[in-house]
Amino acid sequence: EGLVWRLLDESDAVARTLLQKADIFVVPMVNPDGVVKGNLRANAAGKDLNREWENPDKDISPEVQFIRDKMDETGVDLNLDIHGDETFPYNFISSIEGIPSWDERLEKLDILLKNNWVMVNPDMQLDHGYPKNMPGKANLKICSKQIGERFHCLSWTVEMPFKDNANLPDADFGWTAERSMLLGESLVSVLNISIEAF
Repeated sequence: EGLVWRLLDESDAVARTLLQKADIFVVPMVNPDGVVKGNLRANAAGKDLNREWENPDKDISPEVQFIRDKMDETGVDLNLDIHGDETFPYNFISSIEGIPSWDERLEKLDILLKNNWVMVNPDMQLDHGYPKNMPGKANLKICSKQIGERFHCLSWTVEMPFKDNANLPDADFGWTAERSMLLGESLVSVLNISIEAF
């Protein structure tokens, strides 16, 4: 939400500059019917949409099929799949080191964008997160891994904590919607200073 509102702010020179350089497509919610049913991961048909990206089924995971079809039409240079993690008390990035086509170009982009985000917003950190996949061992059913492989682009799963960010804790309020918004807003600056590398 913070990313979207900042991109829509015509008085924001950074956002306007970024939009002159890039086309940005936003899917605000992939799983609205599943959320309405109270599901954590599954859609109304009971499918975990983050495990449907390799071979989506238009009947039971049409959300994924539609988004991937649109990506095929436009191409993808960077993909960010935003999640919340209930176990790790940190903001962190799960990248695509284990995809078959991982190479030096993707590694350089990965390092550049990660370091720029930590510099722009210290609520992002690089020390804690999921273990990296071994070369060639990434699960290509997962959105970030499949999109990275399919388009040979940088593709991340970005995780935010449910309760608080332990490297910058807020004892009174924890991790809030406002902090989530600010993290999203900061991404505009990160992309603006990084985009020439693409």
